[in-house]
Amino acid sequence: MPPKAKPAEPVATRPVSITAVVDPVAALAAGNIQNSLYLYDTNKAEGSTGFGTGELRTRVRSGDRLLWNVVVLECETYAAIDGIEIDERVCEPVRKVYPGTDIVYWTGTVKRAVTEPVPYRLRFRLGTVTEPFTTAESALVGHGAPARATVAKERA
Repeated sequence: MPPKAKPAEPVATRPVSITAVVDPVAALAAGNIQNSLYLYDTNKAEGSTGFGTGELRTRVRSGDRLLWNVVVLECETYAAIDGIEIDERVCEPVRKVYPGTDIVYWTGTVKRAVTEPVPYRLRFRLGTVTEPFTTAESALVGHGAPARATVAKERA
């Protein structure tokens, strides 16, 4: 009698951290965040690109758990992610706060396979300014999508 086939193992979800390093003093002085934001993720081995820029392209799979957080270069100046603009059919970010603190972070799960880049924008609150600062487009990209092209080039 032939051996029984093993059941397919479920695809494990992977946590992917996306860190926004912000220079809030420079952003407040310039009136925008474009040259004061450096994005990184923990998925470089899977093919993410754009590290250290405001246009990170994070390689993801369906089921990946995403965590967006902020590191501030000037610790005396307030900075937090105020919102994430993304197609909610792909990922629905949820605002959370670390227990016992006022430190905000966002989480979301990739709901389906990403076949085309999914652009997103981050909105930040900086200092005492009431209007949020919005980033250029970053993107979630799947394993079939080009990782090196920019979102702007793909739209042209």
